[in-house]
Amino acid sequence: MAEIKDPENTLVIQLKDGDVVVEMLPAVAPKHVEQIKALARGGEYDNVAFHRVIDGFMAQTGDVANGDMEDGFNIRRAGTGGSSRPDLPAEFSKLPFDRGAVGMARSQNPNSGNSQFFIMFKDGHFLNGQYTVWGRVVSGMEHVDRIVRGGPPAQPDRMISVRVAADA
Repeated sequence: MAEIKDPENTLVIQLKDGDVVVEMLPAVAPKHVEQIKALARGGEYDNVAFHRVIDGFMAQTGDVANGDMEDGFNIRRAGTGGSSRPDLPAEFSKLPFDRGAVGMARSQNPNSGNSQFFIMFKDGHFLNGQYTVWGRVVSGMEHVDRIVRGGPPAQPDRMISVRVAADA
């Protein structure tokens, strides 16, 4: 695992193949980082499915309302919900959507990010300035690469647990 420089702003996502370490970027997207940390600390991301995984593009997860594979899971509803927390204002930046970037999913409304996020498999610069980048994978990208593909996948992978490193 990579050396963790700032445990309070580091997310550890446990996948079936190992841990993914995400450096969160509060200087770039403070409201998004705050929301992600609150959801992680509440255990809301545990067992949430990767409901939209597009080869050569990204893996999307984080629907805490409909994506919990241990609590009334329905793959057809996964991706349609968020959390009980309010939606976030866009925090667009100049950071590019490169491989390993972590961005907030949203609807057509730029200020609709809530709990769903995605991890880029490859560079996707067409997203630059239109979605909020709130983190980047610093280790474990090989585990992200092994997430089962599909939109939705027949047998989706899940985030087993999601923790703020400072709490581990």
